[in-house]
Amino acid sequence: MSPLVLRLRAAPEQRLDLSVLTPRGLVGKTEREIGDLELQTTRRPVRVADLFDVSMGNREQIVFEGGSERFYCLGEAMSAGSILIEGDVGDRAGRRMAGGRLTINGAARNWAASGMTAGLIEIADDAGDHLGGSLAGEVQGMSGGVVVVRGNAGERAGDRLRRGAVIIEGKAGDDAGSRMLAGTLIVRGAVGRRAGYLMRRGTIVLGAAIEDLGPTFVDCGVHDLTTFRLMANYVRDVSPRSAEVLRGPLRRFAGDTAILGKGEIFVVA
Repeated sequence: MSPLVLRLRAAPEQRLDLSVLTPRGLVGKTEREIGDLELQTTRRPVRVADLFDVSMGNREQIVFEGGSERFYCLGEAMSAGSILIEGDVGDRAGRRMAGGRLTINGAARNWAASGMTAGLIEIADDAGDHLGGSLAGEVQGMSGGVVVVRGNAGERAGDRLRRGAVIIEGKAGDDAGSRMLAGTLIVRGAVGRRAGYLMRRGTIVLGAAIEDLGPTFVDCGVHDLTTFRLMANYVRDVSPRSAEVLRGPLRRFAGDTAILGKGEIFVVA
């Protein structure tokens, strides 16, 4: 059965909350009922039918033809099925996602995968700041699932990461892996300043040399670990390029010793 398609007719004039448009949220609804759904906005009321042409299909597979930076909370709290968007999205894509697959054939802005607990998010272009990170006042960020960014990511990728894997095939900005509690962050390209700042536990793997590693990380020498070869077999299904990084000898740095000190940063030797 073909997917349910939402075809964007024109660029939205205001920010839109698309969190109601998930497979679970559309189950049992008719074409008219979907078109009548109200989208939370910043100024004037908007219905789905005001912006999208709706082509009915399998509600477990939703396709957005056209995207916008004004699309907020796409895939928020989705727990099953799949969403594919052909274009860019705004903040909080995949926020509190608990299952299923979200594919963004474009770029995502800030807080993608924030609070995610399970599922897979794939971003074909760049991601903004706080990828997999926590919102203000939250004690942990992403706590499960896998996020893959084919391009670059902004600052604080993996901030307060609790569980799961964040994979960035390009570069990452400052404070990558800051305040990590556990989980895995893999960055194939270069990272900015203060990688692993105040991380308590968890693993960061870097595919490029790092010049600004803080003095509170301890050089533990070069390792060739069987664990990473097994991890490479897992990662290759979603990111073959990142799996290559895990197969080579890696230099281990323990830290951040300014706090608990049980985290680790591995850099290609």
